[in-house]
Amino acid sequence: MSYVGRFAPSPTGPLHFGSLLAALASYLDARANNGTWLLRIEDLDPPRESPEVKEQFPEILEAYGLLWDGELTLQSERSDLYHSVLQTLIEQRHAYRCNCSRKQIIERCDNLVYDRYCYSHPPQQDASCAIRVKSEDSLISFRDIIQGPHAYNLNSTGDFVVFRRDQLFAYQLAVIVDDEQQGVTHIVRGSDLLDETARQIHLQQLLGYPTPAYAHIPVATNLEGQKLSKQTFAEPLRADNPAPVLIRALHFLNQNPPAELHNQQRDDILAWAVENWDIRNIPQTLSKPLLMEQ
Repeated sequence: MSYVGRFAPSPTGPLHFGSLLAALASYLDARANNGTWLLRIEDLDPPRESPEVKEQFPEILEAYGLLWDGELTLQSERSDLYHSVLQTLIEQRHAYRCNCSRKQIIERCDNLVYDRYCYSHPPQQDASCAIRVKSEDSLISFRDIIQGPHAYNLNSTGDFVVFRRDQLFAYQLAVIVDDEQQGVTHIVRGSDLLDETARQIHLQQLLGYPTPAYAHIPVATNLEGQKLSKQTFAEPLRADNPAPVLIRALHFLNQNPPAELHNQQRDDILAWAVENWDIRNIPQTLSKPLLMEQ
């Protein structure tokens, strides 16, 4: 099977060093395996997104030499496809409508695991509803390339939402539909998404989709141990001098770039990184928080 990887950022804030790590790791793994690397922007939550940020994503990636194959994909243009898959889940009784508020769930369920009230008491069709997928009383097991074997019982978190009451699609549904439609075989991303993987595999199994290989890299943190993000005021990536930032990223990914590479240009750094890429060198966790300055 041909290798197909992807980078799929959400435009809720500018790309930062943590974003670069995920992009670079997925890019290098694809190129080292003579594969295809796709760019997909996951713009499904307009209230939290910035049009200016979305426009900057391709420019920043190009500045760092991370050139994708084919056309840029926008999730906001694929709603009809998601609706079709959602209807399939409902018709097959894997999913159901739910109009419970968070307050109602808290009052009924001490541990916030949803009690399937709306499954046994279906709401009226004209009600403003979310759609939940039923969890199964079985383990979802997978072996992550970096993090090793994992197993989750989805009943511990309950039936999960794939379509929100505000009529927006949840990440869980859209991501697995797009990965299937685009033929993605390998997913390299941050370990902050590791716990979401079981739900995604569950959806893949319900829909008869193949499960890609997963590899979750450790996330970069600030000195307080907080994940680099918009909320923790991570510095946006600058386009004017990518070479030293790429070197720093290769060190973070434990690829051991030689000292002589530090004075090379962007394209030379990437060429070395592709030739010498070894995903097995990436640690599962960081021994200590790192301050990632640009």
